[in-house]
Amino acid sequence: MTDSAGTATVTRKTPFTNEEIYGRIQKAILENRLAPGTKLTEERLAEISGVSRTKIRTVLNRLAHEGLVELIPNRGAFIASPTIKQARDVFVVRRMIEPEMAKQLAATATTAQVRALRKHVRLEEEARKTNDRPAIIRLSGEFHVLVAEMVDNEILTRMMRELAPLTCLVITLYDKPSAPACSCHEHSHLVDAIQDKDSVRASELMLTHLQHIEGALNFEANDRAEIDIQDIFS
Repeated sequence: MTDSAGTATVTRKTPFTNEEIYGRIQKAILENRLAPGTKLTEERLAEISGVSRTKIRTVLNRLAHEGLVELIPNRGAFIASPTIKQARDVFVVRRMIEPEMAKQLAATATTAQVRALRKHVRLEEEARKTNDRPAIIRLSGEFHVLVAEMVDNEILTRMMRELAPLTCLVITLYDKPSAPACSCHEHSHLVDAIQDKDSVRASELMLTHLQHIEGALNFEANDRAEIDIQDIFS
């Protein structure tokens, strides 16, 4: 359906819920469809989602709390653009916690958990076969969140749910176009170590993996084409 100006509009009988709006925006960030610096206009979001600006503001505040959105007085909300220092800080924190996270999971992982990790890695492989870079970035981040969830530590899980999208922003801003965002082969080797109950190996592989991800970045801002916010609600 289009409006009088020929612009596509969302046809939906019921308004989007706050959780749906949050999820759509977060997924668009994870999939590299909302680049750092993209403006999120309250009026436009309210129009598309069928909710009040107050509800949109609630969602934007939540995203800002997680570091994914920057709220600038008198200017509005923008997808966060991590500085080089902030980008490096993200990896410092991840190197501090994720090797231990992998070590713990290797000591406690069940057969069902290993099976779930294998299934996720297969999804990453399928995305790579079709060269679906947005899906590759999103699935790569979700793998690390999945590992955190399996450790069964609420604080760790919450941290990883914030760090994974932040890392996606960093990759979006500083990636080398020809470099893979996150190697599924390294994920597969990590799952091997977890399945073998080799905690030391799992920890070492996770550390090396994070170093490879950071090493693939050039820390020079890239120009990104803007997209219509309408697209993420279509």
